Parts: sequence; structure tokens; C-alpha cells
Amino acid sequence: MTTAPTYHVPVLLHESVDALVGRRDGIYVDATFGGGGHSREILTRLTPEGHLYAFDQDADAERNVPAGEERLTFVRSNFRFLDNWMRYYDVDKLDGLLADLGVSSHHFDDEHRGFSFRFDAPLDMRMNGRGGATAADVVNSYDEERLAGLFRLYGEMKQARRAAAAIVKARSAQPLTTVGRLLDVLTPLMPRDREKKELAKAFQALRIEVNHEMDALHDLLEAAIRRLRPGGRLVVLTYHSLEDRLVKNYMRAGNAEGRVEQDFYGNRLAPLRPVNTKVIVPSAREQEENPRSRSAKLRIAEKITD
Repeated sequence: MTTAPTYHVPVLLHESVDALVGRRDGIYVDATFGGGGHSREILTRLTPEGHLYAFDQDADAERNVPAGEERLTFVRSNFRFLDNWMRYYDVDKLDGLLADLGVSSHHFDDEHRGFSFRFDAPLDMRMNGRGGATAADVVNSYDEERLAGLFRLYGEMKQARRAAAAIVKARSAQPLTTVGRLLDVLTPLMPRDREKKELAKAFQALRIEVNHEMDALHDLLEAAIRRLRPGGRLVVLTYHSLEDRLVKNYMRAGNAEGRVEQDFYGNRLAPLRPVNTKVIVPSAREQEENPRSRSAKLRIAEKITD
């Protein structure tokens, strides 16, 4: 198997794959292929009869697919369309699904796509560069109320209202089309001692909105519940409280609200059972070596009903 160039360092690599792979001849999904680190590790656990479907909507990720690996099928698509693609490949049930959510280090290090405020670039932030609204479209077309709402919801920003008002005022003079222009507007609003953290929240909010990340995650979790066979594993790495709460609710109750349904006798009717009652986080060493891992949480659940 060929080794791809450095693209992204996988978080909690062995812990997540250990939790995922039970049947070595099973069918698995890596919903967030990225640099292929998790997929490569999964493939080392599979026999020739096993198979892995790897999803990624980013054209850059496809370059990391191992050449000649017949046990891997790369699907260049958003993972929210898991159900559609499994029907296309005539796959009824899965033995496990892994999703490493959030943004890869490759995207933050790409100075041309606008994911990071370290580089001046066009305000894009699309994971799939083939279409859809950009971050520039969002900041230049949303009204003040809608902008404040997304900063509050997706960025959990205390300055949400002030940031939205400042953007609306600035764009009336000139559209905000670059990272640098947006920073000129937002930076004066941020406390000096938390400037980078608060700017990161604003960029996170825009990225989530542009890529419809929460809607896509909801669709993935619904599809995973339908597609996993009893005993199959759902393994998810989360990086911020919104996605972690949604994943926890689905694993606990099988729905976005975390509402546990019961039968007449008071028995839980949830389709999944959480495997780790205490969330798994990276070791101090991993957090030091891979800064992206510092906010990571690993959650694992097992399908218990069909």
C-alpha cells in the first residue's frame, strides 16, 4: 500500500479504529476520508473479504486514495448522502461507521481557501469547491439578525450582535470578499487577551453555515442508525459542543433532542447503546504533538436493535 503525502494527522487513531472494527471481513464506512489516516489503519485490520467505503466531498482528498487497494471504494460526496450511495453500491447493512468531524489540518494550512485567519485569501470556506454559497456570500447577503443568530448559535460568540452590526455597516461601503477585510471589521471588537479564540469562533460559525455541517451531521446519524447491523459500531470524533451534543443525543436516545422513548413496561427503545460512558480524549502527549486534537472527544455506540 502506498503512503500518501502528509495531509492531515488523524486524531485518536488506534482508539477509534480499535472501537470500530469487530468483524475483520465486515463492511465499514469512513465518512471523513481526508488524508486517509483512519482508512489506512482500518484496512490493516480487514481480511481480503472486508470492504471499506470512504467518503469525502473535497477533491484534494481523492489524491490520498491508496493505489490498487481493491478493498476500498472512494466516494466523492458529502457523507449526508450515505443512504443514497449505499443503495447505489447495493450495501444493505454496515458493521461500523467512523466519522472524524470538523476541519482537517490541510484546510487550515491551505492559504487559498479562507478557512484560517492566518492567511489573507478569498472568503470561501467551502469544503466542496464545486458549488454553493461562499463565506463572502453569507457576510454580504445575510441581514443583521440572521448574521447575529449564526454567530451566536454556531460560534457561541458573546459579541455576536456587535459583530453582525459591524459587518453590515462595513459592507455598505464595500463588500467583504477577503479574510483580511473581515479581520479589519472583527478584530477591533475582540478582547485583546482572547482575540484569537474569539476570531476562531467567528470563522467556525461561518464555516459551519457555508457547509451546512449540522444538517449534514443530522442526516449522517439518521442514516447510520438505519444502516448499522445489530452489534455494529458508530464511532465519532467531535470538536465543538454543538456537534458533540447532537452525537451524544443520538447515541443515547436515537434522536436529535435526546428524548428517550420507552415501551409500556418502561424499557428503553433507543436503537443505540453508548459503549463509553466516559468520553475518551487524547493523551497529553498527543495533544502536544497534534494541537488539533486538544478539543477532540471520542464517542462510541453499538447498534442494539434493527
